[in-house]
Amino acid sequence: MRINGASILLTGATGGLGGALTAELTARGAKLTVSGRLADALAPLAERYGARTVVADLADAADVERLAAEAAGTDILISNAALPGSGDLLDCTPEQMDRAFAVNLLAPAMLARLLVPSMVDAGAGHLAFVGSLAGKVTTRSMSLYSGSKFGLRGFALGLRQDLHGTGVGVSIVQPGFVRDVGMFAVTGAKPPAGIRTVSPRQVVEGVVRAVERDVAEVNVAPIEMRLLSAIGGQFPGFAERLQRGGPGERTLREVVAAQRDRR
Repeated sequence: MRINGASILLTGATGGLGGALTAELTARGAKLTVSGRLADALAPLAERYGARTVVADLADAADVERLAAEAAGTDILISNAALPGSGDLLDCTPEQMDRAFAVNLLAPAMLARLLVPSMVDAGAGHLAFVGSLAGKVTTRSMSLYSGSKFGLRGFALGLRQDLHGTGVGVSIVQPGFVRDVGMFAVTGAKPPAGIRTVSPRQVVEGVVRAVERDVAEVNVAPIEMRLLSAIGGQFPGFAERLQRGGPGERTLREVVAAQRDRR
């Protein structure tokens, strides 16, 4: 699927990665519609990049339907919006649980359901879901976040098979720790010793590659993170024992503390 000239809906445009994606997609000639919860945060994107903006709260089912209606005719969906959802389950309210799963999993699935029919009719299109390596292996204090990202990965890969032969591709893009901008970077936490980060540019390039080459899964992370996630996904009990009391505990405490008010 070519990005140049394509009509693209990008969710989560006001976050750090969303801004980087907006800049790159515009530079590649996309006709861009961007969404976010706050009109004030979207306004600079419209002014700087000429993007069409739609204010929508993806935790609200009615807003999701309205967003899909306003983005009718979309060629490419890049589902980037997400909430942290970190913290022990017993520290989360039912409302926080609903919101995490609604934004991270249900809204991307519903947008796909509403936008795919016109893509199938056209015989072309692409859906790119921005997940996380936390959707392949989990840690303590990440049950909600990992649960939503495991679900997103399963949904994307299953939908890819459903749409085989229609001309519509589906990809899941899964970053590790991203520096400078994004959900992890804003916490100010440092990754565990020996674990490297990736740049926002690398994540953007991963999304572009997924769309243009119709790659099923793109893991944007250094080799050590990809190996650890592969081992942890295959042997979760072993991974749990390795993590317990390890250097990642400090990182997790810092992340949870910083994200407590963003659930």
